[in-house]
Amino acid sequence: MEHKLTTPVSKETLANLACGDEVLITGTIYTARDAAHKAMLKMVQEGERLPFDPRGAIIYFAGPSPAPPGFPIGSCGPTTSSRMDPFTRTMFELGIAAQLGKGPRGQEVTKTLVDFGGVYLVALGGAGALLAEKVKKAKLLAFPELGPEAVYELEVEDFPAIVAIDSKGNNIFKR
Repeated sequence: MEHKLTTPVSKETLANLACGDEVLITGTIYTARDAAHKAMLKMVQEGERLPFDPRGAIIYFAGPSPAPPGFPIGSCGPTTSSRMDPFTRTMFELGIAAQLGKGPRGQEVTKTLVDFGGVYLVALGGAGALLAEKVKKAKLLAFPELGPEAVYELEVEDFPAIVAIDSKGNNIFKR
């Protein structure tokens, strides 16, 4: 089944998604890889606010390449998600709704998704140039010193993904 998701995403909307469903995301998503997650958790530990409102947010595990002339962003394919497993529970405690990346996740991530009513989405690895076509605007938000691993705000339209782990814990990698 195909669903259209508009960000920010509600838990009620996520509850209607099932493992294997296709989604098209429109709205704002935020890029963050492991270095950015470490920096964000440090901010939280020091009592600072995240560089974006996490409530209902989708975090995309990507490190976009520089934008060629006339484009908002370069290639922006997903990176291996398991590197973000240690940060997942804290990010959901802060209010995010979903994570987007590639590859399987650990059992603790599945438990976190069930506990918080979140989902894990996957995008097609190796298709970064095609996925970049779905990005309408890109803005550097935080940690420019991290280069492509900085946090970017992406405005996307019909960004394709698949529900890999739904809010009930069903996991496409366990099928």
